[in-house]
Amino acid sequence: MFSLDQVSAFVAVAEELHFGRAAERLRMTQPPLSRQIQKLERAVGAKLLERDNRRVELTEAGRAFLDEARRLLALVDTAGDLARRVDQGAAGTLRLGFTAASAIRTLGPLLRRLSDALPGVDVILHERVTPAQVDALRRGELDLGLARPPFDSELLDSLVVFREPLIAVVPSDHRLAGLRRPLRPSDFSNERVISYSPTQARYFHELTVRFLTNAHPRIDEQVQQILTVVLLVAAGRGIALVPASARTLGIEGVRYRDLVDGGSESVADAEVPGLPVELHAIWPRDAAGPLLRRVLALFDDLPSTG
Repeated sequence: MFSLDQVSAFVAVAEELHFGRAAERLRMTQPPLSRQIQKLERAVGAKLLERDNRRVELTEAGRAFLDEARRLLALVDTAGDLARRVDQGAAGTLRLGFTAASAIRTLGPLLRRLSDALPGVDVILHERVTPAQVDALRRGELDLGLARPPFDSELLDSLVVFREPLIAVVPSDHRLAGLRRPLRPSDFSNERVISYSPTQARYFHELTVRFLTNAHPRIDEQVQQILTVVLLVAAGRGIALVPASARTLGIEGVRYRDLVDGGSESVADAEVPGLPVELHAIWPRDAAGPLLRRVLALFDDLPSTG
């Protein structure tokens, strides 16, 4: 076996074709340099250099070995650089989970910031509902998720990355579409409401139930995705509650209406809710390595409300 020091010594001599200049380049004296070349030739089992007191030339075997030696040294340099960048969080792979709704306002800006700030990081995207993201994080299949609460705070750490209002979406020809005031819970009484799966879309299911506590809607359908809800509303299947970012979906045949506080029935006393819909970045508590810390820092530059 030969060493990297021996390979480096050979490359220096082969490029300089002079032991004195090669020794000076390597900051060593000629005798140990000659010994390195001799050891290398014994390890390789072939004469690599022809030398006498006046000249140094590469043998045919030496020319072939030089090409591979240069590639070997370049690979070592690249491996070292990659290791340093990974240690600094500037390179590696990020397995990122996201919900369809999080892709509307947050995923795109985050990916652009990642591309600009951490070009050496490969991002592998996984579209999953929140429960599936949580399971994947626990199994080590994801590094980071964009998901909705609640989470097991003993296993997962989280950071609120976006807040927005909850609003209503109704068909364009619906009686509620033309109202010039925010909608009350009582406006939903006896209306067909498209709601959310209590298991796969638990967060929006609970927000819908909370707002409509004192109303008496007819809930005929429960789905998982915001896009599906808006498409069903456009098809006249009912009305629904969605995050305000759904306005940007560009689906025709619907109108979006603000909501009043679910506890108020008087326009005079009503308050437009704050920002009750939250999107969180979530990750395993014991897995905040250099790359993840740098990615989390990027959220500081993203819009946090909408």
